[in-house]
Order: sequence, then C-alpha cells, then structure tokens
Amino acid sequence: MSNTNETRHPNDDITNFQTLDGLQIVVVDDDADSLVLTTFILESYGVQTMTATSALEAIEVIKQSVPDVLIIDIAMPEVDGYSLIRKVRTLNSPQNQIPAIALTAMDSEEGRDLALKLGFQSYLIKPSDPNDIVTEIVNILTKKI
Repeated sequence: MSNTNETRHPNDDITNFQTLDGLQIVVVDDDADSLVLTTFILESYGVQTMTATSALEAIEVIKQSVPDVLIIDIAMPEVDGYSLIRKVRTLNSPQNQIPAIALTAMDSEEGRDLALKLGFQSYLIKPSDPNDIVTEIVNILTKKI
C-alpha cells in the first residue's frame, strides 16, 4: 500500500523536469575552489557551464551568449554579485531576463531580501547540497515557463 504522505525527494522534481542535459549556465565566483565545485556538480547533471571569476568577465560572457541560468556569488571584490545582477537586468533583452541564483556564504535575511529585490530568483547558502542547487535550477526554470 502506498503512503500518500511520503516526502518528496529533490530528484523527483528533476525527473519531472525531464533532464538538465543541454542547459547552459554561467557560474560566477571569485573563489577558484567554489567555482570548480559548482561547475563539477552542474556538469555531472549534463549542464554546459561557462565560468567567470569576476563581474566584469561575467558581463562579457553573458553579452556573447544567452545562458539559461546564472549562478552568481555575492561577495566578490571590486564588483559584487548585487551590482552584477543590477547590470544584467539593464542589458538588452533576452539577456536581462535570464533567471539568476545567488550562491553565497552570507546567510542573512537582509541579504536574501536585497538579492530578490534586485532581480535574483533564488538565494542559496554555501556550501549547498548538490540536490538543492539542481532543485533551485529546476524551480526557477519551471516558474519561467
């Protein structure tokens, strides 16, 4: 007999979304280890990743392509993730419509509220469980459709 109150696993959403194969995601992080880890996680799900280690580099990558999702670190030197998302939202369409996830070590309500106000669709705390990252990607893409 099936229990109708079973807890759903994040992979259930991934299965319902079909696949992440072929998605293009730009990952922006000044920390090399974090950038490699996030990229590894995404590529293990079939995502094509492009990386940038600064906001200025990210803007160039985004202008040259139209990725499906942006994953942006907040605490970066010179130009932070908040400033980067402001700049992305001023670009010509379709780049200004790219869904974005803030992936940050800063766990605060103020930071979360500011990120959502400035144009991020999601806010995840580092280190994040790989399933949480993938689930957030699925969630923001499902909402976009």
